[in-house]
Amino acid sequence: QVQLVESGGGLVQAGRSLRLSCTASGSAFRITAMDWYRQAPGKERELVASITSIGNTNYADSVKGRFTISRDGAKNAGYLQMNSLKPEDTAVYYCNAGGYEGPWYRRDYWGQGTQVTVSS
Repeated sequence: QVQLVESGGGLVQAGRSLRLSCTASGSAFRITAMDWYRQAPGKERELVASITSIGNTNYADSVKGRFTISRDGAKNAGYLQMNSLKPEDTAVYYCNAGGYEGPWYRRDYWGQGTQVTVSS
């Protein structure tokens, strides 16, 4: 059973940084692309950042210039570096990975979510 395991969330003051990680347990699933989403209380889940298999990235306007998404094929992991955090970045962050499980492309694996809380 493939699981995406997230880590790196926490409570920080505004202006500080956090780095979220998302790794695939086991070796059955090879990550080639990743999205990071977030969901704040009472709000819909929103796409924050994406990285494709060839390294193209895209960001929500609200995080451009502050967040950086990356992927490490050797570690079979993806990351979200979050700088200059703001209270409005407070949310549960989820990773969604695309990749290969054997010969089949999968896009339905999600991390368990990690809480990011930014105090003012």
